[in-house]
Amino acid sequence: MAIALVLVLVVIGSVLFHVLSPWWWTPIASNWGYIDSTLVATFWITGAVFSAVVLFMAYCVYRFRHKEGQKAAYEPESKKLESWLTAITAIGVAAMLAPGLYVWKQFVTVPKDATEVEVVAQQWQWSFRLPGADGKLGTSNARLVSSDNPLGINPDDPNGQDDVVVEAADLHLPIDKPVKMLLRSIDVLHDFYVPEFRAKMDMVPGMVTYFWFTPTRTGTFEVLCAELCGTGHGFMRGVVMVDTAQDYATWLQQQSTFAQLSGPAKVGVLVDQGKVTARME
Repeated sequence: MAIALVLVLVVIGSVLFHVLSPWWWTPIASNWGYIDSTLVATFWITGAVFSAVVLFMAYCVYRFRHKEGQKAAYEPESKKLESWLTAITAIGVAAMLAPGLYVWKQFVTVPKDATEVEVVAQQWQWSFRLPGADGKLGTSNARLVSSDNPLGINPDDPNGQDDVVVEAADLHLPIDKPVKMLLRSIDVLHDFYVPEFRAKMDMVPGMVTYFWFTPTRTGTFEVLCAELCGTGHGFMRGVVMVDTAQDYATWLQQQSTFAQLSGPAKVGVLVDQGKVTARME
């Protein structure tokens, strides 16, 4: 009797813990409400199965408890029981898989008008690259990574000369515009994750992975690395700021292109009251 009561209390406590829990998702800031809905549906389906199984165990413990003078009858097979258990299990599995497959199809189908933004991860910092006036990102190669070219951009590719390079940890994006995030890592496994955007993807050395989303509200959102990338992993932070179209255009004009950052310094000469001074531009 005591064990049956404990099992019932486990179910009640689990439900109350979920309903009254102070921990929940951060307010969403992207188009991926489907992900939240899928997680909620999966949670309630698995929660209902968990409750049903534990309550059934409590019933069995109580109903078939030991009594003096009674002996259990051995009946190892019940085709009727197996049939309806199989049917219920099949329905439950389908109910969990269908929403996920529907969302996954949308997750891997990038809108044609999405702007490509490259994210480069390196312990323990983020760097970003945006297409320039031509709307195309230039090619890159890990072999080209150096102190003068930390993103490994191909200097011989004309499409990369006007690429906007953001070496700071702050990335700005325009609101209501789909973005395809191209993810590269030049050392170990990383994962670009903004909790408010929901979508994320691993960054694997030697590969270019991707995900896409559409920012739906302005604000400042923290970037986390969702992979255990080594000592100091928790300090690999960045910021994504979602701006209005006007604020984004203003920010973009203040950024430097790859050509500007990699171009040779110009040396000039200033003459001031008979003194000759060298000037670097």
